[in-house]
Amino acid sequence: MKNLFCGVDISKDFLDYAICNGEDKSIIALEKIPNDRKGIKSLIRILKKESDGGSIWVCFEHTGNYGLMLASVLSEFNIDYSMVPSLEIIKSSGMVRGKTDSIDAKRIALYLAVNNYKLKPTKLPCAEIMKIKTLLTLRQQYVKIRTQFKNSVKSLKISAKIISLKDEIKQQEKEISRYNSLIKEIEVQIKDIIKSNEQLNKNYRKIIEILGIGLITASQLLVSTNNFTAFDNPRKFNCYCGLAPFEYSSGTSVKGRTKTSHYRNKELKAALFKAAITAIAHDQEISIYFARKISEGKHKMSVINAVACKLVYRVFAVVKRDEPYHRIAV
Repeated sequence: MKNLFCGVDISKDFLDYAICNGEDKSIIALEKIPNDRKGIKSLIRILKKESDGGSIWVCFEHTGNYGLMLASVLSEFNIDYSMVPSLEIIKSSGMVRGKTDSIDAKRIALYLAVNNYKLKPTKLPCAEIMKIKTLLTLRQQYVKIRTQFKNSVKSLKISAKIISLKDEIKQQEKEISRYNSLIKEIEVQIKDIIKSNEQLNKNYRKIIEILGIGLITASQLLVSTNNFTAFDNPRKFNCYCGLAPFEYSSGTSVKGRTKTSHYRNKELKAALFKAAITAIAHDQEISIYFARKISEGKHKMSVINAVACKLVYRVFAVVKRDEPYHRIAV
């Protein structure tokens, strides 16, 4: 009976895996299999044979859609797995030389063998959350394209003062209108999916009562927290978003200013900053807080960051306490 740790390096067509013996941290297998259901099942058979009834734990990096099949099949066979940010594995590996898929698989296996005590098995989100995540990504792409067309129209209108560009501007505006419709359709789809799931809809209805939190921000929160099951408390989530400030000092000679980390979910932080700006404009309590901090000499962006943190604490409070949000009259 052996306790095995398996590291998997994922690519579009293949999976490189390394199997590590939990007792002496030796690599007992290093192979490549197709990234499909048949190939993953063959890996599971090998792991079960090698473990001889012992525990099995698989680890791989977040790779978007390329790792979904692996996560799905492992969940189906009740095998523990952890999806870990690639940067975390890189930082833990120290100084390394050379890079191949098989070397990366070994590094992931050894990372798991050494750090398993502080890792938790990952749970595959429900189909509704996975669909919302895909739609949010698609919406973001459409928004970027629409912005490009809007910028193009601005540029053409400047040139139109000298030359005739009516048809070109009309065509660009037509594309903007088309993407407006596509974005609205996606938002309707997201809302319908949330309504179809009782637990998602329950949390969604509570958090959108918080001023500043709208459909898109609420959807991003539901996806990134796996409907508030992936994070224990708002402080950890603020760290994940890049909102939590950290001290920077060493001895008596190094004393940097307290600031947020650049390791963050950029899209989510941007969404929460927009939510914070809306809250400052429409929430009287937040507005008074913002004005007071600015009058004390705090930097504007620092105060907006603090407001975003407050919103996260409010969101977690109404979800975890299982009660509706009550706005305080000031």
